[in-house]
Parts: sequence; structure tokens; C-alpha cells
Amino acid sequence: MESKEVLKNWSSINLNNKGKSDNADSKEVKPRKPKWLKVKLPTGEAYKKVREITKSRNLHTICESGNCPNMGECWGAGTATFMILGNICTRSCGFCNVKTGRPLAVDTLEPLKVARSIKLMKVKHAVITSVDRDDLKDGGASIWVETINTIRKVNPNTTMETLIPDFKGKLKDIQPIIDAKPEVVSHNLETVRSLTRKVRIQAKYDRSLDTLRYLYEGGIRTKSGIMLGLGETEEELIESMKDLRNVGVKILTLGQYLQPSKKHLPVVEFITPEKFAYFKEVGLSLGFEHVESSPLVRSSYHAEKHI
Repeated sequence: MESKEVLKNWSSINLNNKGKSDNADSKEVKPRKPKWLKVKLPTGEAYKKVREITKSRNLHTICESGNCPNMGECWGAGTATFMILGNICTRSCGFCNVKTGRPLAVDTLEPLKVARSIKLMKVKHAVITSVDRDDLKDGGASIWVETINTIRKVNPNTTMETLIPDFKGKLKDIQPIIDAKPEVVSHNLETVRSLTRKVRIQAKYDRSLDTLRYLYEGGIRTKSGIMLGLGETEEELIESMKDLRNVGVKILTLGQYLQPSKKHLPVVEFITPEKFAYFKEVGLSLGFEHVESSPLVRSSYHAEKHI
């Protein structure tokens, strides 16, 4: 179904299809968290085992640092998204729960620690991400490559997705990751063009697109994600989806933004599951091969399916 036809069909359905919430212009009224965003607290032996492994090896996961709502489900299944290069980021994005500040020295043993933990957890598909390390000359690219190569050496049958930063758009730092050839390389656009300066303070919309284009041109299977509910209109969201397709992105994740703390950007609108289903239809009609779209979706959710 063409995207225009999907849009036409959707316009006839009465599901609060106004783009921005009625609360967007009111600072006094805050949208109430809906029932479909409730998740169970993490429990179970598998969850405890993953937690024990990461803690005992002083490893960081975006699951914990990013306060992911799917931590219980994923850890319960024995999987986790490892975060390398420490847990202190040099950037201060308005949506992110990861600490901002001056990072500690790079742990040169981290690649081996991660690789051994993946083997111990018997992970078949590993997801690796990192904080931004603008303090390092290469943005941490050398540690990224060492981590990929070490995981592959220790776990030859494990596939990988790498969720990378933009490396300030420096192609010389992106190229080594292309050369390492992980199965999927992801870089999140996070939000629409008009909100980028507010949501991703030190990032640039077009720089992220250029990063994804360079990866695609290097023969890499690329993926990106966008958060909804920050005040974007439907037209802006669909325009961003088209921008991602134009630079070769094949996998898209769409999820609800949730405010980590009062210091972070507020939620403007809670998007209904029906709307997320609609956006999935739009994404597929635009040519994405795989679209994960629902309120609790995060970048690495069901990542094993994206291979």
C-alpha cells in the first residue's frame, strides 16, 4: 500500500489523529500515563543471572543506564544490550537518562570482558552501544573495533548489532566500524528535524543522516529509531521516515518517549497503540524491510529479528 493511500485511509478513523496533543500548548496540564505503558517489575532466575554477570564484571548496560521499560522481558530471556566506553556521556541530550559529565579513563580490558560475558550468557545475537566520547581523539572508534573483533573471536557464532554515535561526522572514525562488518549498524535519528536542537543538544539532524548514508554506501545494513510524543506532528514524523529511507535505512524502530526524571524533557503526548500500528503501515509502505512500532519499543527491542 502506498504511503498516500495509508494516510488517506487513516484520516477517516477517529483516533485522536491531530499530530500534537491538546496539552502541547499548556504548561499546566500534563498528560496522564496510560494503562498500556505499564510494565511488570523485572523478576526471575534468568534476570538475576544477567544482573549478576554484568555487576560482577563491572559492565554497563543501556538497559539500566537508560531505564528501559523492557529490561525485565529482555533480561528474563537472557539478553542484554551492553554499553561500552563507560557510563558517563560527554553529551547532555534532553531525553536521555545516562549520566553526563567528564568520563573516566577508557577500560582497555572492556572488549574482553564484554566478549566473555556474552559467551557466559550464551547470547546468539549481541547488541552493543556506547556513550558519546567526544573527549577522545577518535570518539572511541578504536575501542568499538576492538570490541567487535574480540566478540567475534570469542563467540564466532554470535551475530552483532552495533548502535553507534555520530563520531561528530568524522568519516575516518566511522570507516573502521564499516571495515569490522557487524551484521547491523544502528544510529538513531531520535526525533524530527524541528525538535533536534531541543532534544539532542549537541547533535545535528543532517549529520545523523550523513552518518547513516555513509554506512549504507559502505555496504552496511543500517537501522535507526525515532521517539514519539515529544511534540512532533504526524507530517514531520513521516518526513523523517522518508529522510531515513532516502539514505538507505532498512530497519526502523518507533517507540513512546518516557520522561526519565523531572530534569528531562516532558512528554507532550502519549501515542496510542493504534497510531503506532498505523505508523508501522506507513513505514512498510515507504520501503522499510522491518518496522518495530509500539509504545514500549526501544532501539534494541527484538533486535535478533532484524538480521
